[in-house]
Amino acid sequence: MDLVLWGVLPYVSITLLVAGTVWRARYDAFGRTTRSSQLYESRLLRIGSPLFHFGMLFVVLGHVVGLLVPMAWTDAAGLSDHAYHLLAVSTGAVAGVAAASGIGILVYRRLKVPAVRRSTLRGDHLMYTVLLGAMLLGLTATVLNSTGQTGDYNYREGVSVWFRSLFALSPDYHLMAGAPLAFKLHVLFGFALFALIPYSRLVHMFSAPLKYLFRPFVVYRRRDPRLTSNRPDRRGWERVS
Repeated sequence: MDLVLWGVLPYVSITLLVAGTVWRARYDAFGRTTRSSQLYESRLLRIGSPLFHFGMLFVVLGHVVGLLVPMAWTDAAGLSDHAYHLLAVSTGAVAGVAAASGIGILVYRRLKVPAVRRSTLRGDHLMYTVLLGAMLLGLTATVLNSTGQTGDYNYREGVSVWFRSLFALSPDYHLMAGAPLAFKLHVLFGFALFALIPYSRLVHMFSAPLKYLFRPFVVYRRRDPRLTSNRPDRRGWERVS
């Protein structure tokens, strides 16, 4: 079971992520949107959306540092283990609470506003459940680990090393076998979320309008009434817009 969960399942999740994203890009390019419901309600959206997006940005950055930067590198930089964990817990907790609060507001909005609720797709319920579950489990693991409820477990010597071993195509799944339950559940929900991204509204994260930054300027000219006052009035289909 450990081999299946920590040695096979991650590659299945990444395969679904990559294959689904490529398929959506080729055959459903115009469907990769958030299906915005701002027209139906904007007050709660203005609060929940920035909280969620900015919180998730720092959550992702924190995971990148915590999982991909080896412990030896921070030690060589002169950052002690205590200082690292203090910095990680303080910033990670703030970012996690902001992201969880934001998604909570968005879920409340989707449930309580009739027009928004009617625009909710069936897959959205699963997506919101997995997303919120991954956040809450991550916060739970952080609290338990920082308060000593997981003993002397150091995720940088366990989960992080296992995660980096996935890139070498030689997963050290035995490291995950000894991880606390909260970390295991958080990782499982995380990979489930990866697999769901291309098949939910979360796929819009790959649809950044970068070409918009380099498009030519649109020039608007005010019509001069002196040039058009003597022109004969033409029928609608003959007019030039």
